[in-house]
Amino acid sequence: MQNIDNSNSSIHRTVLPNAIVVLVVENQAADIIAGRIFVRAGSCYEHREKAGLAHLLSSVMTKGCDGLSSLEIAEKVESVGASLSTDAGTDYYLLSLKTVSADFADILTLSGLLLRSPTFPETQVELEKRLALQDIRSQKEQPFNLAFEQMRQAMYEKHPYSMSVLGTETTINSITRADLVEFHQTHFRPDNIVISIVGRITPQAALDLVGEVFGDWPQPAQLRPILDLPAISVKPKSCLKPLNTQQSIVMLGYMGPSVSAPGYAALKLLSTYLGNGLSSRLFVELREKRGLAYEVSAMFSTRLFPASFIVYMGTAPENTSIALEGLRQEVELLCTTELSTDELQTAKNKILGQYALGKQTNGQIAQIYGWYEILGLGIEFDQEFSELIKKVSSKLAMTAANRYLQEPYLSLVGQEEAITTAVS
Repeated sequence: MQNIDNSNSSIHRTVLPNAIVVLVVENQAADIIAGRIFVRAGSCYEHREKAGLAHLLSSVMTKGCDGLSSLEIAEKVESVGASLSTDAGTDYYLLSLKTVSADFADILTLSGLLLRSPTFPETQVELEKRLALQDIRSQKEQPFNLAFEQMRQAMYEKHPYSMSVLGTETTINSITRADLVEFHQTHFRPDNIVISIVGRITPQAALDLVGEVFGDWPQPAQLRPILDLPAISVKPKSCLKPLNTQQSIVMLGYMGPSVSAPGYAALKLLSTYLGNGLSSRLFVELREKRGLAYEVSAMFSTRLFPASFIVYMGTAPENTSIALEGLRQEVELLCTTELSTDELQTAKNKILGQYALGKQTNGQIAQIYGWYEILGLGIEFDQEFSELIKKVSSKLAMTAANRYLQEPYLSLVGQEEAITTAVS
């Protein structure tokens, strides 16, 4: 074992000889250990014609590994009351586990088997493909998802962020077991992995366990795959999807910065001010005062590549035009009027309070440190994020709004007459 870095006294960061990064936080408060194993293998790493591959792999990975069937894996986890699950996002792949401390070694060993030698049984692949197709079809019945899908494709075009993590019916049908094997062999390698462990375990005991399970995993001779993605060009447009539904979804989208770019913290703050909670600007102005919205909110995700800043509203069909105008005006106001001292402080308190509450459990702590590490931000970003938010001034927020929140993309879903009238 090497390179224990104690710059933050509670987090121990170690790089194993095979390049796996291990993060450990000892927390003796409860007899629980949570683990998060991140892999640089999210949907950004798929070929476009195989969209949904990483998500399908996450579904099939727990269905068989070297020497164990799907049922045997489930029994090993459930017989000790543990939890183990896998998931795929845009920027990473994730295996999550939680056990009492006495069973942690066994469940970590099982996790190692799943990650290193999944068998992808053909029958399970076909079953999970059918379930994925059901998920995709059910998404098509939800107006918000249709509006968001339409928005994402308009904003990102050929970039992987344009695709749903689930893929499409066409791409899922084209995926074979051989595709899963190839994707696994390409991306699941020690120098692509971060293991984050939090709970009743000492850093040295955790490192010893990780060394036993993963230490003999050799680095492949070939270089690690590097993402070579198409550039994102901003070309705002309007997208309409007629649908016989009882409400219109009105959505504006703006191309914002990635997590590592200037302006990230200011836009994070503005999205909180605009659309986070019952006291947010959009909720108070458009729902409470004007009665326009069934639902209204804002979103700005933390992403490795430029992220979309979205404001949206669900409204009655007859209010579609006025709702669109209301949303536009509220965003434009950010570009022309500085937030008051109270508004700025309230937004900061809200975002920092929610951030602190999101680090209560062992699992949440393991998640946030592992996530920062796999994104390349480093565990220091935990402190940096709070500092960045605190430093956002009203002037800085307005500058960011003027840079990023100008001409929006528009996505409308609803009754044909209502949405065509809104853009005419």
